[in-house]
Amino acid sequence: MTAHGARAVERCRILADGPFSETPGSLFRFWLGPAYQRTLTQVAEWMEEAGLGTRLDAAGSLVGRYEGLVPDAPALMIGSHLDTVRNGGAFDGNLGVMLGIELVSALKEEGIRLPFAIEVMGFGDEEGSRFAAPMICSRAMAGLIGSIPEGMTDSSGVTMAEAMIRYGLDPGRLSEAARRPDELIAYIEPHIEQGPAIESVDGEIGVVTAIAAQTRHRVTVTGQSDHAGTTPMTMRQDALTAVAEMILAVERNGRSGGATQVATVGQVEVVPNTSNVIPGEVRFSLDMRAETDAARDAMVEAIRADLHAIAASRGVGITFDTPQVLPAAACAPELVEGLSRAVTTVTGRPAQRVLSGAGHDAMAMVDLCPMGMLFIRSPGGLSHHPDETVRVGDVELAHRALLAFVKEFQS
Repeated sequence: MTAHGARAVERCRILADGPFSETPGSLFRFWLGPAYQRTLTQVAEWMEEAGLGTRLDAAGSLVGRYEGLVPDAPALMIGSHLDTVRNGGAFDGNLGVMLGIELVSALKEEGIRLPFAIEVMGFGDEEGSRFAAPMICSRAMAGLIGSIPEGMTDSSGVTMAEAMIRYGLDPGRLSEAARRPDELIAYIEPHIEQGPAIESVDGEIGVVTAIAAQTRHRVTVTGQSDHAGTTPMTMRQDALTAVAEMILAVERNGRSGGATQVATVGQVEVVPNTSNVIPGEVRFSLDMRAETDAARDAMVEAIRADLHAIAASRGVGITFDTPQVLPAAACAPELVEGLSRAVTTVTGRPAQRVLSGAGHDAMAMVDLCPMGMLFIRSPGGLSHHPDETVRVGDVELAHRALLAFVKEFQS
């Protein structure tokens, strides 16, 4: 019998190296890039070996389909994303796609066709690593965006429209990626936890109850560039020292809400970024998340008020751009219950239920169909890092739980 969990892990490791990354020596794969194209070619081959027919949708995502007993029946979709963050790990996103393929492979081995189809989804853009708007592909599938964002470019100045055209896609047909609600029964996303909750109780897999609300800002602080040697300290409008104080205010607010609230500054750009010039402008990212929309919104308001006050006290300007606001997304109760039963079947213990602080394509798909998530332990809670890993035994349990869930599932 095929060791489906081990093969899923092996294939994730294959995709973390060589031609499947844009950067030698580390993993970075962005939507519509050359490494992304090579990855889709390889994953499509694995899908077809498992018995799936494959196609590329209008957003450049890879869709595999295993027909049910009746052709063109509605589908239960299982999958995740194939893009990565810069210097990322092998399993974030990719493992969910590989587990979907292994699920179909197991069904094929057993000669099982279901009353519904199975679709395995490899979304192209979840991380927003190329353009500052994550989840483009899943949001397009859910009908949340019908056209590409205007004026958005990557770090090389390539617009999203240009990137799509170079890849052979028509940006004017992005809306064709949208699916009808009657086409999908549900969306299930297996994913590494990216946190410590499962490991903290010595668990292997868990069932997600909801995904936390998120808001992302791009903040620009404007001071005055001047000579670092001749401008007295009392006469400076130093944008960087203002931002240093702001970052501490972000941290303070993030800590104030307990374990289900976080706030992060993860990216800072200094202009002119020269050792003997006072920084005149600083741009930084601001990521804020909480369990509910109300808690998130209260934190956002408090942080913005603090940052405005710091800017005023230091004589610098401040502006906010908000490229992303995502509401909290609740997993469908019937899917939580079904996945929990499946986890108990394979582990012999009650399923651990967890909140996802990380965002996922499931946040967009909840607007199209019921969604659920299965989490796999992240050793050390580590993710978005080259040392991100999984245990093969945990992945095998996840595979068996998905198989048990699908066999029991009734549309």
